[in-house]
Amino acid sequence: MSSTTISGIEDLSVGMSASISKIVTTDDIVKFSEVSTDINPVHLDEAYAATTPFKGIIAHGMLSASFISAVLANKLPGPGTVYLGQSLKFKAPVRPGDEVTATVTIKEILLEKQRIVFDTVCIVGGKAVIEGEATVMFASRKPK
Repeated sequence: MSSTTISGIEDLSVGMSASISKIVTTDDIVKFSEVSTDINPVHLDEAYAATTPFKGIIAHGMLSASFISAVLANKLPGPGTVYLGQSLKFKAPVRPGDEVTATVTIKEILLEKQRIVFDTVCIVGGKAVIEGEATVMFASRKPK
């Protein structure tokens, strides 16, 4: 899916989808901790994380969820998208070295309100690690 072919909400249809993939690194986790100020040791301290049910360091759930934002902003619908809401269900941990694939699929288009509802999912190794729904605003190419 190329954002250059989408100039307005009228170019979209239910069922369209787009994805991005990213391998999460330890450096990504450290940088996310710095930016978010979330320094929970389950994300940063291997000795501590080994004592948790996860048995090792896990990435912040919101780090993986941010890949959904990247798909919406960069691919579908693309530049000009304004995030209005997101529900998230965290289903499984993401570990350093995991490749996360975030996919958004258009569920509903509310043309009059310039709103789009998406099913959203992040997958690692064929397993959903995050599921949810996003609502965005995306402009019409027709003047009001």
